[in-house]
Amino acid sequence: MRFLRSAVPVWVAACIAVLVLGACEGGKPQFKSTDITGAPYGKSLALTGYDGRPRTLADFRGKVVVLFFGYTQCPDVCPTTLAEVARAIKTLGADADRVQVLFVTLDPERDTPQILAQYVPAFDPRFIGLYGDLEATRAVAKDFKVFFEKRPGSTPGSYSIDHSAQVYVLDKKGQLRLFVRHERIATDLAHDLRILLEEAG
Repeated sequence: MRFLRSAVPVWVAACIAVLVLGACEGGKPQFKSTDITGAPYGKSLALTGYDGRPRTLADFRGKVVVLFFGYTQCPDVCPTTLAEVARAIKTLGADADRVQVLFVTLDPERDTPQILAQYVPAFDPRFIGLYGDLEATRAVAKDFKVFFEKRPGSTPGSYSIDHSAQVYVLDKKGQLRLFVRHERIATDLAHDLRILLEEAG
């Protein structure tokens, strides 16, 4: 009995410690994607929508923003990414309207507002295509650490663009929160969007 009396307080203390640690872990969102909350980049975006309306991140406060950089003549990664994002958004049901997907073209030379207006909403009518001149495009890409480089083709107009393929997610306050790898969109994005939609803000 003496052993049991001395063991009980230890057992209780161990249980309390487990509960406290669990509460601490529970206080931090359990994202599947890479959590980059607090990253010192991805703070500014000043471009134009295909409707001719100037856009900044402040325009989308109150919504969770999914941001992707690409170009409309991209043969594989861009359409695949947009299609997978669209599928993830649709699984949210009515909450899909609380998410804004932004597609930033890295090819302002060929991606006119008219082309963006046809291409981007084809994946989901709620998606918005953004563009700027080359200087503005480079500024936004640099701020989000997105690499892109033109590769010459057989003719001057048939070039391709090598570029980063990650998707970024910003919360309802406009803060950069997640880095989603291209190959993880289908499995991770919807789960993480639900967490961000439940956050206050």
